[in-house]
Amino acid sequence: MAIVLALLCAAQFMVVLDVSVVNVALPSIQGALAVDPRGLAWVGNAYALTFGGLLLLGGRLADLYGHRRVFATGLAVFTAASLAGGLADTSGLLIAARAGQGIGAAILAPATLTVLTSAYPEGPRRTRAIAVWTAVSLAGGTAGNLIGGALTQYLSWRSVLLVNVPIGLACLAAARRIPAGPGRSGTRPDVLGALTATGGLAALAYGVSGSPVVVAAGCVLLGVSALVQARASAPLIPYALVRARAIRLGNAAMLLAGACLNPMWYFLTLSMQHVLGYGPLATGLAFLPHTVLTMLVGLRVTPWLMRRAGDRVLIAAGALIGAAGFLWQSRIAPGGDYVTAVLGPAVLISLGGGLLNTPLTVTVTSGVAPENAGAASGLMNTAKQAGGALGLAALVALTAGPDSGDPVGLAEGYGRAFVLIAAMMAGVAALALALPDRRDRAPADADADADEPATGDEPAGQEHAR
Repeated sequence: MAIVLALLCAAQFMVVLDVSVVNVALPSIQGALAVDPRGLAWVGNAYALTFGGLLLLGGRLADLYGHRRVFATGLAVFTAASLAGGLADTSGLLIAARAGQGIGAAILAPATLTVLTSAYPEGPRRTRAIAVWTAVSLAGGTAGNLIGGALTQYLSWRSVLLVNVPIGLACLAAARRIPAGPGRSGTRPDVLGALTATGGLAALAYGVSGSPVVVAAGCVLLGVSALVQARASAPLIPYALVRARAIRLGNAAMLLAGACLNPMWYFLTLSMQHVLGYGPLATGLAFLPHTVLTMLVGLRVTPWLMRRAGDRVLIAAGALIGAAGFLWQSRIAPGGDYVTAVLGPAVLISLGGGLLNTPLTVTVTSGVAPENAGAASGLMNTAKQAGGALGLAALVALTAGPDSGDPVGLAEGYGRAFVLIAAMMAGVAALALALPDRRDRAPADADADADEPATGDEPAGQEHAR
């Protein structure tokens, strides 16, 4: 079982890493391939949009076609696209390869969590496994800037994509250890629902920066997606998940947390380079405390606390601690020293993120029937990625100012972004307090109304089995 967990974590690390690993390499890519600024933005957006938009479909595929088959398929697509991107000699090929990576990631990421929740029954062992998986996911996001900076500076921009190839091949060779998992032969996935949902999310992410017409179009596409899924034989989001209060509120909190924690890396990277004057490698090194502290808290502290406190208490506490860190981060200014401008806020931000992520992940994946495990995983990942895309677009639009070329003006804009992130983290805390306790939570596949709390005498922090 430990080998399976290590394999799942390695695959998840690659997927999350590629959200940020290319960022530091963008100037080198622009010079090597003569990419204009609009095309350069799509090197990142092509991955983010296909990844976030197709996650619901990817999660459902694991339920319909078996865990091992879908895991291997997603891993193969991701690895092949990484190779194509590393060898690309035009911007068009690179952007297409990044979109291919996003498709593979959308299949692979929910499959890793589906296999994990299926392999580990609800209880302390699953909690520990999710803590490891969550910590690796967080580390992948924070390590992307460091790894991308080092590879770009000492090798080339191509290495940030080619590094996935040997890792992917090794994971494919070990994929036979993944349990085959149940499947439903003859059932077709809701492809139309997936495409309209992807289009709707992409339109919202594009239009939230200042185009009400595009926002309206995105809402219409999401409404069409909901209607299509209502008629589908295998909807992307089964009704049993939607009616469960813990999953509804938990994914709303996950979406809002994604709108805080994902854009954080964008604004922190720019703050370090444009306000504090750090180079690519120095910026990557400055993220080390975020990586180390988040992993330590997520792996060691949070599982211990979950045996002694309720999930919603930990989520709310983590969100409020993180909010305090973002308020501190908003004071960044030119000439600031590393300890007060980066390290101090990093301690609070990492402590808060490490505390809230594992119990929030447990909340939105507990009490789910095995045949809906992939859908629950896809819904969680979609909420996180969609929140990140929408949050970043909104924050960029709200914090952009006329003094964008001046370090002082940039610091003010980034400071406003961090203040808004702190406010959203307070919203995560409020949502967390509305969650049901795990001991009072009805299973998502129960026949009774899932909003009706169950009774039980289990101590807080233990899984409630029915």
